[in-house]
This record gives sequence, C-alpha cells and structure tokens, in this order.
Amino acid sequence: METIRIEGLRKTYKIYQKQEGLRASFKGLFRRKHRMVEAVRGIDLSVDQGEFVAFLGPNGAGKTTTLKLLSGVISPSAGMAHVLGHVPWRRENAYRRRFALVMGQKNQLWWDLPAQESFRLHQQIYRIEPQAFVARRDELVDLLEVRKLLGQPVRELSLGERMKMELIAALLHSPEVLFLDEPTIGLDVVAQHNIQNFLRYYQKLKKITILLTSHYMKDVVALCNRVVIVAEGVIVHDGSLGDIIERFSTHKVITLQFADHCLPHDISRYGEIIEEQAPRIKIRVAKQTVTDSLSAILQQHPVEDVSVEDPPLENVIAEMFSIARQEFERTATRTVQDP
Repeated sequence: METIRIEGLRKTYKIYQKQEGLRASFKGLFRRKHRMVEAVRGIDLSVDQGEFVAFLGPNGAGKTTTLKLLSGVISPSAGMAHVLGHVPWRRENAYRRRFALVMGQKNQLWWDLPAQESFRLHQQIYRIEPQAFVARRDELVDLLEVRKLLGQPVRELSLGERMKMELIAALLHSPEVLFLDEPTIGLDVVAQHNIQNFLRYYQKLKKITILLTSHYMKDVVALCNRVVIVAEGVIVHDGSLGDIIERFSTHKVITLQFADHCLPHDISRYGEIIEEQAPRIKIRVAKQTVTDSLSAILQQHPVEDVSVEDPPLENVIAEMFSIARQEFERTATRTVQDP
C-alpha cells in the first residue's frame, strides 16, 4: 500500500543578495538584488507502508526541504505530494494527527521544563485519551530507559537523553508516518547505537513508515534497506545499499601483507597507495584491472595475506555527489551560453 507519493515536487527560494559596505546597504533599503535558488528540482518518489527509507545527500541537496514539504511546514513552488492521502501543505488537522517530524537540530520540548510537562502538552494538542496517553508514554519511556529523567529540566539533559525525549514526544500520538531529520547528529557512539536500536525495534513493532535523513552512514546501514540519494535537488539513486557499490564504485581496495616484511618499490604501478605500514599496504585499483594486477603482484612478490574489498560506502557516495555537482555545473553553463 502506497503511503507517500511525490510527483514533480519543486521548491524555489528567493534569496536576498546583500553587497558589502555601508553605501551598498543603504541602497539595498530601496532596491534589493535577489537570486533564485532551486532547493528541490522535480522529485518523483513513492514509499510504501512500513518502509524504512534513507534519504541521503550533501548539505544543500534538498533533503530537509523535502521533509518540510512533506510535513506541511512549507509549500512547494510546483508539483504535488500525497501522504496518507493528504496534501501536506493544506495543513489539515486530520493529517497532523497521523505524522510526526523530528529534527535533530531543533527542539520541540520546552527548554526549562521537565520533559513530562511537554508530554502533557502534547496530550492536549493531539487530544489523546488519558488512558491511552499513560500507556503509550510508559511504553516509550521503558523502551528508551529514561524514567528517572522525566522530572529533570530538558536543558540539563545530555544530547542523547534529549533526543530520546524528542522521540517520545513525537510518538505519543502513534503517528503512521515518521520523518526523521538527522536524529543522531552530535551524539556519541553509545547514544547513536541506542537510538538506532530503538528505531529498528519500534518500526518493526508498529509497522510505521519512516523517512530518515542522516550524514552518518552507520544509521543507514543499521536501519534502512532502501536508500534514496538526492544531489542538486534531484534523485540520482533509488535502491539498496548494495546497488550503490555495484553501480557507482569504480575501484576495489586490495590489502597486501608481504612475507619478507619489506614493501616492494614498484607496487605503486598497480594502483594508488592509500595506506602503507610495513609489511602491510593498501592500494586502490580500478575494477577492470583487479585480476591482472593481483596476478602480477602474486607472481613477483612473496605475499603472506591478501584481501580484496569494496571501498567504504561513504567514499562511493561522495564520488556520486561530486559527479552530480559537475554535471549540474556543466548543465548550468550550457544554459547560460544557449539561452
């Protein structure tokens, strides 16, 4: 069953360009210069009920803007979207009760009050029956192990503890769709792991649909089977993590350990040396030459151990972003030259 449907979604912002200097600032009061920025440039996307989808991209790619459009915080410049049958930017109360948005860099809890007071406020906003509210709150509090922190002002909580409280507040009304924007940003390894475990368990338990943005690939690997990558406001990949390596990786990483504890002087002719610590060395080799390069090395040098691996996922995705950026700049240049 389709939960989210996006067709040709676009969002353009008008950005004021302020020039340097007092005189220019004074002129700007009467005649302002602007430029148009396309944050989202025609996204098409479909997400089924119960999917846990990663929505990745570099800074400025349009990820957060898309989540804001889907949650009704802002309206699009063009295109259409339906979430649970609702048009988000119409801001219908019926829709607001069916989704939740959690942004890692923004708080929805009252800073100087204990989290339990903010939970009570959410109960009133979403009109949750008292018995249902207590049951859901206690379930979430126990899952996240924060009962001892309920009476503590939010400003005194650590980042990890605060994010747990944010998740509880977002889930009190049992949303069917959850938008997560950088939920583990700034958290230490232990806190990240705890949030990941909770989200994995809760999503399987409740079968809710989750759209996640994150710069931490460990979040994606731990939680998501499907990955949507956006660059320059358009989708450049929609599939599994494995597909990313298969489609976009052009190299392999060969790790060699030499038996005589000495590194050969000619090893760089087989590939780019990325790590070197005798008697072990790592080289980056083009996919199509891996077999020939490895065969030549084994014939000419005493090798004690060898492994061939895909490059780190972060590196592959970074290359994708770079290629997308270059293509966007070439297209923009052609547009300027041929109006």
